[in-house]
Formats: sequence, structure tokens, C-alpha cells
Amino acid sequence: MAHLRLGVNIDHVATVRNARGSAYPDPLRAALLAEEAGADGITAHLREDRRHISDDDITALMRGLTAPLNLEMAATEEMQAIALRHRPHAVCIVPEKREERTTEGGLEVAREENRLAHFIAPLREAGARVSLFIGADAPQVEAAARIGAAVVELHTGAYCDFHAEGRMEERDAELKRLQEMSAFAASLGLEVHAGHGLTYDTVCPVAAIPEVAELNIGHFLIGEAIFRGLAPAIAEMRRLMDKARGDDEAEG
Repeated sequence: MAHLRLGVNIDHVATVRNARGSAYPDPLRAALLAEEAGADGITAHLREDRRHISDDDITALMRGLTAPLNLEMAATEEMQAIALRHRPHAVCIVPEKREERTTEGGLEVAREENRLAHFIAPLREAGARVSLFIGADAPQVEAAARIGAAVVELHTGAYCDFHAEGRMEERDAELKRLQEMSAFAASLGLEVHAGHGLTYDTVCPVAAIPEVAELNIGHFLIGEAIFRGLAPAIAEMRRLMDKARGDDEAEG
């Protein structure tokens, strides 16, 4: 199978920084370490409430990275203007509620098809690869294809939650949905990414889905870095992904 890319989300480096209102730890430094450790790209979510990543972080990442930046954002005029100003490699549109701890589900593309089509058009024209963060649901995949998205990122949160709660039948059913919708999306010409909540214990079955081209993983890696260090934490995730993809060199 083709090489599976790893996008490392550095949001929660900024969460730690913002807890004390200090200048450290620096998300750019973390992103550069992630590059060295085997990340194929860097993801950062600029939330409307700026709870972790800041506008200055996006500026610094755009200036300092050699790896592609994937800017996650809500479908608002403010965020569209920021993306058009910076022109990152990729823009991933995600649902966002101010009261949520983290992104709780996929984007409702089918219900907001007309609005999202108009929203992403200027981003596409500016050269950004537009991704839509959606659940593993056929109507959402079809709507994403209709409005011209280049990529869909399938939400793996339910699969990971079922695993953590020991609800294995539901976990396996959700994994099957992820497999089926990955194949369906690819058949419509969409590039398929996946992410949310993935850990060492849950990554391999998702990494083994042949149509998935990229995984985006952040919170777990930043947490694991407390114990292992960031580079070793990323290297282990990279090893597991490669092993799931059938790379014999990853067995060590």
C-alpha cells in the first residue's frame, strides 16, 4: 500500500503555554521537532475563542515550517479571511462550538451544502487543498464530493471512545463504517484522511485501511511526550502506522 502520511497536531503545546500565559512551550519548536521525528505535515486548529493556537502562532508556523501546514478552522468569515491571507497548504473545515472541550462530531455538509460550497470556493481558488471533517456517513461524503472538496477527513472519535469504554461490538461496527466510507469516498475521487482520538492502541486498524492517505493525531502524542519525549512518541506512532501498512522494517 502507499505510504501513509502522519500529520501531527500541535494545538495542545499551546494549551500548556496558555495555562500560564507564558511564551513557552513554543508550538513552532514542537512542530519543527515533529518534522525531524517523521511527521509529514503539521496541523493547527485556530479556534474562534483562541483557546490554544493564536494568530501569531499561525504566522510563525507559516514562516518557520518546511512541512505543509494544515489549518483547521470553522466556516466563518473571520477564519476564511485568515486562511486567504496566509494561504496554507491545506484548510480543514471543522464544526466548532465554544462550549465543547474538543470537536465532538463531523461537519453537517449535507444540511449546509450551499453555504459550504460558497465558503470553500475562494479557498480553492487561492490554491488551498480543502478538507471537510465529517462522520463516516454516505450523505456527508456525497455532499463533500458535490461541493468540490479535495479531501474528507473521517472522524475516528466514536471508534476510539468505544474502544476505551470496552464496547467492542460497537467499536467494530464503527470501524466497518470507517472502512466502507473510506472506500466510498475514494470511489468519488476524494482523498481520504482520518483522525480524532487515535492512540497506540487504536491506530493500527485505521492505518490499515488502504484508501486512507493521512492520519492527523495530536492530543495523545502531546500527552505521551510528557513520558517519552515528543520525538520518541511520534517515532512510535510512525512505527505502528508503518507496521499496519505492511512495512516489514517497522517490526522493530
